[in-house]
Amino acid sequence: MSRHPDLTGLVVAVTGGARGIGLATARALVARGALVAIGDLDAEHTAAVATGVDPTGTRVVGLPLDVADRASFAAFLEAVTTALGPVDVLVNNAGIMPLGPLVDETDARARRIVDVNLHGVLHGVKLAAPAMVARGRGHIVNVSSAVGRVALAGAATYSATKYAVVGLTEALRSELEGTGVDASVVIPMIVSTELGSGLGTVTGQRTVSAEEVAEAIVAVIRRPRFETWVPSTGRPLYVAMTLLPRAVRDGLSGLLGAAKVLARADVDARRAYDERVGA
Repeated sequence: MSRHPDLTGLVVAVTGGARGIGLATARALVARGALVAIGDLDAEHTAAVATGVDPTGTRVVGLPLDVADRASFAAFLEAVTTALGPVDVLVNNAGIMPLGPLVDETDARARRIVDVNLHGVLHGVKLAAPAMVARGRGHIVNVSSAVGRVALAGAATYSATKYAVVGLTEALRSELEGTGVDASVVIPMIVSTELGSGLGTVTGQRTVSAEEVAEAIVAVIRRPRFETWVPSTGRPLYVAMTLLPRAVRDGLSGLLGAAKVLARADVDARRAYDERVGA
């Protein structure tokens, strides 16, 4: 287990780092002395964001990255190593969440969700982990979602990819045992970011900030563990629900407002996000 109570000098690559959780994570890491590479699709925006996080340009680099393209991911990691040094931690955060009924979803949209949310993580793991294993240390942190544990109407393909990320991380953790390389999954509930715009809340749970998720990621890097929920109250609720009979679980889900929280999203409030991610 690679514990890093002091993050000074640690090289961390963050995908989807120019906005939301990724940007908050980059800021939190830099504040603790880490060297951070921000990877995102829009090269100009990403470079500007990196400058905003670190005006000196010595501790943060902003680099173009399309996680769905293996060659782009390989080039990103090579550029990170050249600029900052070998990657100690890879935070696979990039993801998209177009919403809508599965029967109305085009094949092109489904393919894009899978390419970004699942193949993007696979590319990162396959490209970064071998070098970590060779050095005998490293950490892969994959960002999933609460709907990667509890699927909800309105985001079937998104849920499928996030379930896959949890399963992938669990298998990877077993495969890396004894190598000095850790694998962790972070499971946020509804987050107040552009991706989470137009969503309601679940009774008994609150919307969390990107900064709270970032702090959870920092804590996991400092002391690796397999699964971290944000907020932490989400996990006991999930565990309790899984112990109940299906009929009771469905009834409670409806009562708490969880069953339709994604299906009833405000379309107008999400319009700008959908347009940006090509949904």
